[in-house]
Amino acid sequence: MIQANLVGNPNTGKTTLFNSLTSSNEHVGNWHGVTVEEKAKVYKFNSQEIRLVDLPGIYSLSPLSYEEEVATRYILKDKTTPIINICDASNLERNLYLTLGLMELGCPIILVINQIDKRPNCKINVSKLSSMLGIKVILLNASDKKAVSEINSQLLKLKNNGEVEYNLPYIKEIDFSCLPSNLMSASIFEKIKYLEDDEYIKNRLAISETAGRAEEVAVARYDYIDKVIKACCSEKVGVYGRSKLDKILLNRFLVIPIFLCFMALAFYLTFFSVGKWLSEGLNYLLDRFVGGPLTNLAVRHFGEGAWIVGLIKVALVGGVGSLLSFLPQVAMLFFFLSLLEDSGYLARVAFATDDILGKVGLSGKSIYTLLMGFGCSTTAILTARNMEDKNSKIKTSLLAPYMSCSAKFPIYAVIGGAFFGANNIFVIMGLYLLGIVVAVTLSYLFEKSVLKSKEQSFILEFPPYRMISGKRTIKILWQNIKLFVVRVGSLIFAMNIIVWLLSNFSFTFGYVGNGGGSMLEKMGKVIAPVFAPIGFNNWGLVSALIAGLVAKEVVVSSIAMFNGIEGASLDIQKSLLSSSSVVFFAGPCSAISFLVFALLYSPCLASISVLSKEIGKKWTFIGVIVQLLVAYILSFVVYNFSRLALLIGWGRVIIAICTFAAIVLALVVLVMHIKRGKSCPYRDTCSKRCKKK
Repeated sequence: MIQANLVGNPNTGKTTLFNSLTSSNEHVGNWHGVTVEEKAKVYKFNSQEIRLVDLPGIYSLSPLSYEEEVATRYILKDKTTPIINICDASNLERNLYLTLGLMELGCPIILVINQIDKRPNCKINVSKLSSMLGIKVILLNASDKKAVSEINSQLLKLKNNGEVEYNLPYIKEIDFSCLPSNLMSASIFEKIKYLEDDEYIKNRLAISETAGRAEEVAVARYDYIDKVIKACCSEKVGVYGRSKLDKILLNRFLVIPIFLCFMALAFYLTFFSVGKWLSEGLNYLLDRFVGGPLTNLAVRHFGEGAWIVGLIKVALVGGVGSLLSFLPQVAMLFFFLSLLEDSGYLARVAFATDDILGKVGLSGKSIYTLLMGFGCSTTAILTARNMEDKNSKIKTSLLAPYMSCSAKFPIYAVIGGAFFGANNIFVIMGLYLLGIVVAVTLSYLFEKSVLKSKEQSFILEFPPYRMISGKRTIKILWQNIKLFVVRVGSLIFAMNIIVWLLSNFSFTFGYVGNGGGSMLEKMGKVIAPVFAPIGFNNWGLVSALIAGLVAKEVVVSSIAMFNGIEGASLDIQKSLLSSSSVVFFAGPCSAISFLVFALLYSPCLASISVLSKEIGKKWTFIGVIVQLLVAYILSFVVYNFSRLALLIGWGRVIIAICTFAAIVLALVVLVMHIKRGKSCPYRDTCSKRCKKK
């Protein structure tokens, strides 16, 4: 079997090439750290098995972050393993810097130049470039089958080559006279890494002296790259990633308001127009062709009063059906988040918020994790791996669950819709905003106390703006629809059955139905008084929150089951307004308090499990306890403030205050950004010698 590594800078099309070579379907994104650990797959070419490893995107062999360390250590483990080094034709100067590092190491290399854009910044003379570098160069256009076949053929030729000694003229320009005597016989790679003060190599060679010659090495490499590009490339124009749109979207006065407008539009389309219409249509179809016939079939076979009819009618048709109706909105939310990423806009948002987040001990990298938290907290926590500072990683991971994940949306839609009607859009926006404010505030407190961050590097490529493809759109929708349906049909399905059994059978295992005395009711009534100060001491609401620890979607399905509702969200809303229902709210103050608590209390078990693996049990335990305390305290404040507001006739003022607070917060953030705005929006994409700071 042939082993090969796929290596390149972020945003060069590395994962796309991996998919083409191995016929895979891995996630493709425009974010530094999309691949946070190596992925491997075995495939066949001309009856020969090839094991290809897709390593995280790196800029050089001197790691600055977790994913760069993963890739570098993997490459250094065996220098004889062939490497497919992919570069982007539009950013060749930056990308070739890594290529030279691989050549210094002596790896067998196939250089693949990917023309991601239809009009790259330069036209490349492939044969001349191959001759100057002394390696095979292949030009790739998207998922070009001919180029993919050529790459595989070249891999077969490299399988027994071992280490390679390349002709690197710039090495003669580097002064090695400062090397310790025991390094004189070392390899070129080790000598250069010593000059660059690479800690890993120095530790491996047991050297403590500091050379401080990294800039000299970088200048020598870039000078040579300039000569190569001048000789092999023509018609080079512009800067990679630069767009006329950035004059507007990255304008320091407009960048924050534009981003907030984008998010508000996405939420409106998802929750209150297109998404709502699609959900209502799906709910009708489910009730007409699935729920109704299934319930009628059960009644005919077992009789109206049989407990199994209640299980099918309430737990399955009601609980599961009430969640499936939200499928279009969940899919749309994930789609809009992916659109922000794939279009190249998310990288700009990270750049724009880097200085602001730096004030609270985070970096621009954190914005990706936090935005992913709007989709799924579990997935978002994993993206914090690529942060080089341990304390920043812990903070970012702990803050991800404060973002309002898609699983919480059914709670807002059902309960908020029951009490606030059309004004629920303001309530939902207020909840999303509250999660962000709480997260930023906690980060600031952590930064000033137990989790102070170190100064962090923030290297960021601006990918060109791209329209998301139809194929990609279908893939996004299908993946998230499948994930949601599988989740509802497995974990939530099982949890609904457990909750229904606990709420319909006594401790003596007698069937009590809605008559009272069930196991869950008795347990809930013991805990419920704890929640009286925050406005809901109803055992059903407390039990729904406890069930929600498994999956937040179960909160709504549990309420539907307790109230004997068969599925439609409008029916659930009506039941919450009636004091004769098992689960009901005394008024809008209790409802808004419940929504705040549901937003902020402990994350689901899947998120807790991932947190434990990523940041350790100690910080996971602290994070969960802090979330519960914050949720209780803020719910108490919101409940009592809203009661006071209603008492003195300020009912509608609550929404006005929330809206005003959102505007004030946006203005504060905008002022901070303007005050600390970067003068060069492309400074992180320039070469190392760029003097614009």
